[in-house]
Amino acid sequence: MNAPADLPVVVIVGRPNVGKSTLFNRLVGKKLALVDDRPGVTRDRREGVGHLLGLQFRIVDTAGFEEDDPASLPGRMRAQTEAAVHMADVALFLIDARVGVTPVDAEIARWLRDSDTPIVVVANKAEGKVGAAGVSEAYSLGLGEPFGLSAEHGEGIVDLFDALRPHVEQPEEESDVPAGKRRGKSQRATTKAKQVAADLAGEALRADLVIPDGEDDGEEIVWQGEELDPESPLKLAIVGRPNAGKSTLVNRILGEERMITGPEAGLTRDSISIDWMWTAPDGARRPVRLIDTAGLRKRAKVQDKLEKLSVADTLHSVAFAEVVVLMLDATLGLEAQDLRIADRVIDEGRALIIALNKWDVAEDGSALYQGIRAALDEGLAQVKGVPLITVSAATGKGLDQLLAIAFDIREQWSRRVPTGELNRWFERATEANPPPAHKGQRIKLRYITQARNRPPSFVAFGSRVDMLPESYRRYLVNGIRRELGFGAVPVRLTLRASRNPFGAALRKSAHSAPRKAETRGAGGGTGKSGRAAAPRAAPGLRAVTPIGQVRRPARPGGKPGGKPGRKG
Repeated sequence: MNAPADLPVVVIVGRPNVGKSTLFNRLVGKKLALVDDRPGVTRDRREGVGHLLGLQFRIVDTAGFEEDDPASLPGRMRAQTEAAVHMADVALFLIDARVGVTPVDAEIARWLRDSDTPIVVVANKAEGKVGAAGVSEAYSLGLGEPFGLSAEHGEGIVDLFDALRPHVEQPEEESDVPAGKRRGKSQRATTKAKQVAADLAGEALRADLVIPDGEDDGEEIVWQGEELDPESPLKLAIVGRPNAGKSTLVNRILGEERMITGPEAGLTRDSISIDWMWTAPDGARRPVRLIDTAGLRKRAKVQDKLEKLSVADTLHSVAFAEVVVLMLDATLGLEAQDLRIADRVIDEGRALIIALNKWDVAEDGSALYQGIRAALDEGLAQVKGVPLITVSAATGKGLDQLLAIAFDIREQWSRRVPTGELNRWFERATEANPPPAHKGQRIKLRYITQARNRPPSFVAFGSRVDMLPESYRRYLVNGIRRELGFGAVPVRLTLRASRNPFGAALRKSAHSAPRKAETRGAGGGTGKSGRAAAPRAAPGLRAVTPIGQVRRPARPGGKPGGKPGRKG
């Protein structure tokens, strides 16, 4: 996640493999940047919110500094590092304390002396007394007093705090209460207020989730969604195969060379998120959080450990996003790997847009577009009608249309249907096409409710729902998408069997009833021989004895089955 723009900026620079990304992860408190033993893992600069003993700042991780031709990949990476140092409030210059000062370190120091950014020299990998010599040697760089640090083990954090504090500490407001305490108090109050508001909103939402009259079977679905804040940034992830033009598209949208691009495939390794304001054609300014990701190849081709980490980072970004743009190369058309990526996005429940890039150099565009449209409708039948847009990252064609559709589809993805409207549609749908009977047993669907949005998820209740065919479930999902305004966003439908309202009482009575003794008869008597006594028959009725003998009812004044008795 990107840091607020008003925070001071701290950038980490140094030659490859000195522990810059490890220190970045230590300061943000998460393993955001990819870390590996080999040098040159980081290529694009990555930002996050750093926290250090009460200090808060924007922390920027950069690629390893190398001397090379500006047109080469190391030269382009160096240009990104120079841009990061230029916009920073302070730069942390890392060296390897175990190796000492190298010629590359000396070259970086000469370059940093010419900049106006304050420099703090840090001798990393100084666990214990191993790096003491390297710390002493760092004085030769002429950039002030260095100190030892272990980013991996957290040693030397207090020295880092002391070095950064003069550059990043926010000025205190005029008050008797210290700024840190005041901010903490304000944050706690804001958090509590938000929690109260959320509770009240939850009660209002649960009140709307009312089961129709006469249909209460004891089931309760608590609303678990969240309302869309129009002012919140659109989380837009760009995914696709390697060299599809994802980073070029991000640079064109931002209007600057923010990401490293080139003819080489697989340049992007980390998923980089960037906050940006989009000015719509009507003049409205909308916040966007762009997420550039690494290319996704076929699983069988992914063997390198670093590429596996990049793929995992990309999939994590897909799960974090609201809308995902799948970039296709118009010069190559639609491939099976593109459908696999789209299917993964849909399984995550994210809204999907297909962007056909390099449209400016595509041949026979009309036939190509129609062919890809037909293949998408067949291969992505679960979200038929997914938006397909032609763009050109090189010329900027179709970018405003892409962003406008992304905002519209996010509203559909966040839509919530009132329970009454939902059940009126559900009644019409089941009456127009009743569920098919299973082996002569009728399947009855009773009602439906929306459990959450983002993605829209519904729960339908009924009897024998486990026997409902998948084709009927698709019929309901397509109806929800078509008639309730969800378009081509993924819709989840769960079928749940209704509880028997009398089942619990029957089970309770059966469980609590005392078990009768084996020698006890139904009428409560016990025979002399241990055989159960015959049940008592009501007057005027025949009773059957346990051995099958018919016994006549007693005559007035006489014995059962005998002659009439004498009168007094």
